[in-house]
Amino acid sequence: MLGKQIVFESKGKVNVQSFEVPTPKSDQILLENEYTVVSAGTECANLLDLPNTAGTFPFTPGYCGIGRVIAIGDDIQNVKPGDRVLANFSGHRSHAIQGSHRITVVDDDAIDTLDAAFVVIAAMSLQGIRKLQIQIGESAMIVGLGILGMFATQLAALDGAIPVIVSDFDPKRRELALQLGADHAFSPDEPDLAQKIKQLTGGRGVDSIVEVTGKAIALQQALTFAAPRGRISLLGCTRIPDAEIDFYKYVHKTGVSLIGAHTFVRPQIDSYPGYWTEQDDFRTLLKFLATGRLKAQPIISEIVSPAKAPELYQRLTQTDNPPLGIVFDWKQL
Repeated sequence: MLGKQIVFESKGKVNVQSFEVPTPKSDQILLENEYTVVSAGTECANLLDLPNTAGTFPFTPGYCGIGRVIAIGDDIQNVKPGDRVLANFSGHRSHAIQGSHRITVVDDDAIDTLDAAFVVIAAMSLQGIRKLQIQIGESAMIVGLGILGMFATQLAALDGAIPVIVSDFDPKRRELALQLGADHAFSPDEPDLAQKIKQLTGGRGVDSIVEVTGKAIALQQALTFAAPRGRISLLGCTRIPDAEIDFYKYVHKTGVSLIGAHTFVRPQIDSYPGYWTEQDDFRTLLKFLATGRLKAQPIISEIVSPAKAPELYQRLTQTDNPPLGIVFDWKQL
């Protein structure tokens, strides 16, 4: 059986290719994907071969989605054909193999399949929030309102932060963040922004900040917002050191903690405070989706056929402010 997959053939070149769908091994399942979610920042960085990316071509992007099980290996238990399962780092493909250690079944009928398609990427936001160990009543700020920032905004509010402050250049993103739980929204170029944020936090500054733009200049600015002994979670992948930071003034002297929040820095087996396994985070997010306390669909801006991938990525790499929540619908092929 032939499937389809999106491939970055070389720098800047995208194609949709056929491939032979493999048979799952004894400890694997085979998914027929329904939706996969585009992580615009990461995928465009790989396509443009920016520093600190995969650096190899051909490359198959995509790490977040959901599919239906169509075949299982002999050793697989508690999973059957027809089950919905998260597509976890298995690529933008019509069919994907998932190893037993990465199987998360979505068995609650209250969860919409389109919402569940975002769980893997939302878990990245969740672990970034967890590492801040926000206490109820502390202030929080989300710097950058891409997909990760939108989920981080909701999760900071669920974690008991107040006020929840956000910043982004795009007024539509700021408005959406306010609808999803933010208390205040600013543009990073707003005059006297650091002073305004201190006024909102009783003159103290922000206790917990999530930096999710991946731009060094944004981290430089975020440090001016931080309270003494505040924490900054580095959720965005800062690939290019394009700004100088006075570490003595803003980190050493103030006691601010910078916390690496790459999703791969997780425990593999047992969760503990501030550091949860991806499986435990997936299950937590699914519960929040089932109750409606976490929302994914308002983040969606486009649902497109994978056949349009070359045109889509060309557009994404040519804009400084790509659309939010782009989803490939594999049922359209």
